[in-house]
Amino acid sequence: MKKNIITALIIVAIVFLVSLTVWVNIDIKNKIQETENTLTVSDTGEIYAKPDLALITFSVITEEKTVAEAMSKNTEKMNAVIDLVKGQGVEDKDLKTTSFNIYPRYEWREERTEIPPQPQGERVLVGYEIRQSLEVKIRDLEKIGVIIEGATETGANQVGDLQFTIDKEDELKKQAREQAIEKAKTKAKELASQLGVNLVRISNFSESSVVPRYYGLEKVAVPDAGEEAIPQIEIGENKIEVTVTITYEIN
Repeated sequence: MKKNIITALIIVAIVFLVSLTVWVNIDIKNKIQETENTLTVSDTGEIYAKPDLALITFSVITEEKTVAEAMSKNTEKMNAVIDLVKGQGVEDKDLKTTSFNIYPRYEWREERTEIPPQPQGERVLVGYEIRQSLEVKIRDLEKIGVIIEGATETGANQVGDLQFTIDKEDELKKQAREQAIEKAKTKAKELASQLGVNLVRISNFSESSVVPRYYGLEKVAVPDAGEEAIPQIEIGENKIEVTVTITYEIN
């Protein structure tokens, strides 16, 4: 009796395994057939446009013996920079403080002795440093050079992160996408004709976009100087690029 039960269980297990193997093979075959019955194409649309917005960061860095002294001088200089920028027509909404930091400043002072092995010393607090940064959006691009020159004269001692961008990029991205889709569809029709197949319907779509920023000025320290020349800033053009990928079912 036990042998008959064991034999029956073995037979059931074998039948189950065979059925599972057949099902898996059929499923894999169906998936392969589905994959083979598609055509995927990609293409890119490009739009070039002049920037209409500049972003730049002005920083004021002040070192003094006490926090109060550093704070007073730093605030005075930064307020002067803000007044100068507003005087050039920049609105409050286009001004943003991006950082404000207070750092203690230390020096290592050595006390040399005649006793080896090493001279003795200590870490001494000698003052404080305050760093405040202001991001400015400039919409009148003809004033970039004037604003940079004026800000450095009134107290900004670090300037940088100049970027040229487009305020309303969505419309340009839409145009680039339409261009990419039209090119991809044309390519798909040409390929289908050459391969002798028919395009049935779109089964998948994806896109990626690149809107590069032009960086015209890295962050640099501004040395103390007398009368400064107004820098000439060239804005050039930005390229808005959209790439689309379309998958068609074919027969």
